[in-house]
Amino acid sequence: MLCTRESEPIATRGQRPVYCIDPLEDPRWPECVARHPKASVFHSRAWLRALQITYGYEPVVFTTCAPVEPVTNALVFCVVRSWLTGDRLVSLPFSDHCEPLVTWPEEGRTLIAFVETLQKTERLKYVEIKSADVDVLYGGTFSARRTYCLHRLSLQPDLDTLYRRLHKDCIQRKIRRAEREGLRYEVGADESLIDRFYRLLQSTRARHRLPPQPIEWFRNLVACLGSAVQIRIASHAGRPVAGIVTLRQGKQIVYKYGASDAAWNHLGGMPMLLWETIKEAKHDGCNSLDLGRSDPDNPGLIVFKERWAAECSLLSTWRTPPVAMVLQRERRTMQCVKRLFGRLPGSVQTFVGRLLYRHIG
Repeated sequence: MLCTRESEPIATRGQRPVYCIDPLEDPRWPECVARHPKASVFHSRAWLRALQITYGYEPVVFTTCAPVEPVTNALVFCVVRSWLTGDRLVSLPFSDHCEPLVTWPEEGRTLIAFVETLQKTERLKYVEIKSADVDVLYGGTFSARRTYCLHRLSLQPDLDTLYRRLHKDCIQRKIRRAEREGLRYEVGADESLIDRFYRLLQSTRARHRLPPQPIEWFRNLVACLGSAVQIRIASHAGRPVAGIVTLRQGKQIVYKYGASDAAWNHLGGMPMLLWETIKEAKHDGCNSLDLGRSDPDNPGLIVFKERWAAECSLLSTWRTPPVAMVLQRERRTMQCVKRLFGRLPGSVQTFVGRLLYRHIG
C-alpha cells in the first residue's frame, strides 16, 4: 500500500492535507461516484474490483476530504506493480478515461501536486491520468503523452431524429441490410454470450496483430458489474458475426468493446448492434452514449463514430515525469510486437495475452 493509515492526512507542504482511502471499502466512495457530475462507470467500485480481481491492481483514492466528511473531490488510481514494465500509478488501466473528480481549480492543483511528489518519494516509474476535462490544469512536471478523440452521442433527441442524423449510406443502409438478412439479436451476460463474444474478439485482435484480453476479464466484469454490463451478439444462420460489450452508469451507457467476423461485415451486424443499444438506452432513460476513445492513427474508426453524429472532444493522457523519448520507444516497441504476434498461432496469442496484460495496464 502507498498509505496504510487512512485517518491521518499526508503532508503536502503548505497545501490542504491529502487523505488516502480504499475505494473498495470506504462507504463514502460509491456515494461520491453517484453524486459527482464528472464520474463515470470507470470510477465505480465494481470496475475497480474487476481490475483488482483480474490483474491484481491495488485501487487507491486521494482526496482533500477528511474522514468525517463526505468525499467531494478525488483522484482515483490503480497501483500497477510489475517487474517487467515498472511500478506506477495509472488512472485507470484499461479505461478509456477517468476524470479527476474536482469542482474547483484549487482542488485539482492540490491533488496534482500531491501525486507529483508521491511519484518521486515512492520512486514510481510514472503517474498517468486520462482526462478530457479542459478545466483541470496539469502544471508542474505533467505533460501530455498522447491525445485521442473521444466521441459521445447525445440521446436527448427522439429516436426518429437520431436515426435521421445517421449517415444514410454507411449506417442507415447497413441497419436495413441487417434487417433484410434476418440477423438475430441477443443481449445478456451469460456464459454462452461471453464465449461467443470472446471467439469474435480473438479473431478481431488477430487481424490487428494484438493478443486478446484474458477471458477472465470479461467474466469478472459480469460478476462485478452485474446488470450494468451487457453483451450484445448479432448472428447469421446461427453463426455469431458481430458482438459488443456495453457498460452503464447512471444515465450514461458506454460502448467499451467491439469485435466481428470480417467475412460477414457486409451484413451490417455492428451498425445493427449499436442501433439496438441506442433504442434500449433511450427506453431505459439514458441521455448519452459514450463511444470511447480513438487513436488518431486509426482514421477509419474515427470516421465510423462520426457517421453516428457523435460529438468529438480531445482526450489526453497526462504523465509525470515527461516522456517525449519514452513515447517514441513505445511506438517502436508496439510495431515490433505487432509483427511478432502476427506470426503466432491463435492459441499462443491468447496464452501470451493472459500473461502480459497485467503488465501493460
